[in-house]
Amino acid sequence: MQPARFRILVLNGPNLNLLGSREPAVYGEETLETISDRLRAMAPELGCEMEFFQANGEGEIIDALHRAPATFDGVVLNPGALGHYSYALRDAVSGVGLPVFEVHLSNVFAREPFRRILVIAPVATGVIVGAGAMGYELAIRGLLAQLRR
Repeated sequence: MQPARFRILVLNGPNLNLLGSREPAVYGEETLETISDRLRAMAPELGCEMEFFQANGEGEIIDALHRAPATFDGVVLNPGALGHYSYALRDAVSGVGLPVFEVHLSNVFAREPFRRILVIAPVATGVIVGAGAMGYELAIRGLLAQLRR
């Protein structure tokens, strides 16, 4: 096991606290707590530390991003529905100067037309869609690969 070198913020937006009970056919049956616990257990083998934050308010998520550069090397962000329309969140992602991987559990491109628009994606380092809860792990691995370059 390698020592922890990178600190990652895993940031979750609106309604992700309802994972496991909200539309499990779309978002899966795993809770956000279960996903976070699994990722936290993987952190030592990946050579990183992770902190988790979830908020239903856009301002809270933006504030967490603004604070991130003081403590974290990168961010994995599941913006939830904010990813489809929040230009304020997009501006925060582009303004903090950290690599940010955007995650969406479902394949947004196979859903309603409004979900096919991702306003944060053009300023994100990477985007993972449709991989379910595994999308977080893929994003973390991608973020770490980017940080190690």
